[in-house]
Amino acid sequence: MKSSSRLFSTITVFVTLLFMSTSSLTTLTAQASEKKPMNVLFLAIDDLNTWLLAEPHRYGGKVATPNIQKLADEGVLFMRNYCASPKCSPSRTSVLSGVAPWVSGVYQNSQTPQNSEALKAAIGLRSHFQDNGYYVVSSGKIGHGWDSGFKPDAPGSGRGTRDIVPPNAPLSPTGRGEQDWGPTHIPEEDMNDTKQADFAIRELQKKHDKPFFIACGMFHPHMPWYVPQKYLDMYPLDSIVEPPIKEGDLDDMPERGKELALNRTEVYLKAVEKGVYKNALQGYLASTTYVDTHMGRVLDALEASPYKDNTIVILWSDHGFHVGEKFHWQKGTLWEEGTHSLLMMKVPGMTKPKQVCHQIVSLLDIYPTLNDLCGLPNPPQTLSGKSLAPLLKDANHPWENAAISGYTFQKPGLDETNVFLSVRTPDYRYISYGDGTEEFYHRTKDPNEWINVAEDPVYSAQVERHRALLPNPVRPTPAKVRDKKK
Repeated sequence: MKSSSRLFSTITVFVTLLFMSTSSLTTLTAQASEKKPMNVLFLAIDDLNTWLLAEPHRYGGKVATPNIQKLADEGVLFMRNYCASPKCSPSRTSVLSGVAPWVSGVYQNSQTPQNSEALKAAIGLRSHFQDNGYYVVSSGKIGHGWDSGFKPDAPGSGRGTRDIVPPNAPLSPTGRGEQDWGPTHIPEEDMNDTKQADFAIRELQKKHDKPFFIACGMFHPHMPWYVPQKYLDMYPLDSIVEPPIKEGDLDDMPERGKELALNRTEVYLKAVEKGVYKNALQGYLASTTYVDTHMGRVLDALEASPYKDNTIVILWSDHGFHVGEKFHWQKGTLWEEGTHSLLMMKVPGMTKPKQVCHQIVSLLDIYPTLNDLCGLPNPPQTLSGKSLAPLLKDANHPWENAAISGYTFQKPGLDETNVFLSVRTPDYRYISYGDGTEEFYHRTKDPNEWINVAEDPVYSAQVERHRALLPNPVRPTPAKVRDKKK
């Protein structure tokens, strides 16, 4: 009798445990099925430098970007992020393909990315997400040059997102073409970047039945700097601080370095000569604040949407921008001003507020990071970057701290050219011009990169260590050859 009782009790316990296990498994399965896939809000800004990071050696005045700063405070701000090339086309091509310039051969705007064998085999970021079930749309300037798949879904999208030139242009004494700044004559709501934000907002307000990838690209502060007067008024000329510029800065550079610096110097020199240098800086700063205003509208739309808790937000700029440092104007150099670019990310369930990462990272890391965070299979091409997920979880995670940037001078019809490469590590910058000439800067002692110590024997071991980090670059693809009009 006791034996039968024990058997019954054992069976009862077994059935109870089986039921509890099955019930728990069912609950876990239900929770997993309820977990929403991650969306992506992909925000790109053209020609925005890193003044708003408030580094004392870069710019000492105010930069009014409350919306971008708010996003930085909500997630991880990468203080030391670098572009793979300091021009629009090669930088954006590398971001959207995941293929570095020294692998693709695309280093310059003047080149035809379609001639690159590596890019022919690559699947672009948009196509990759679309192929894996995402609804993908874009507004504004996302790609440039390479057929990245980011077709212009919004009116006025793509490379040609400039506003109508004021009828009385040029507005500045240095003005010619895009080298101009001043108040626009059109209402703010009619400006192209405003419309790009409008499009992204409408997309965020839609009901989506599958995960989305919404890209929004702003053309400002790319020149010309035509913005509503109210943004110019936010920067009185007496409040503007000129960036640090050293007389004789180029004296210790090799010839290729001087060529890079002086390739775009005439606007800066003319602005100083005409007494309007601070007016030019005012135009750049005003354009930056205009962009911040409309990026803020997009971020507010996400916050008001049902998607805020499962949408990754990433904001990046394609490269740096000189406004007179090293006597250079605009982009296209391998120093800090040309290669340092913005990158910040907010990932629901992963990032914590107010995280500042000081590890060296690259725009090349964007593709593998988004791929990793969204749980997508790897694309067919080998991605040159690596996932930043460990740093998004812990901003101080151990990291291999080196970022490469590639560039070259190449003119139409010229097939052979040296490849210039820069290596940025936490304490140093090394530049090789491909002809045996070099630059080396101890950035902790010389944050403005004013003293080239490449030939100083004190640094010989460090120079050699940085040389060893250089990739073996492929030759530049042929430059575009424009047909002459008959």
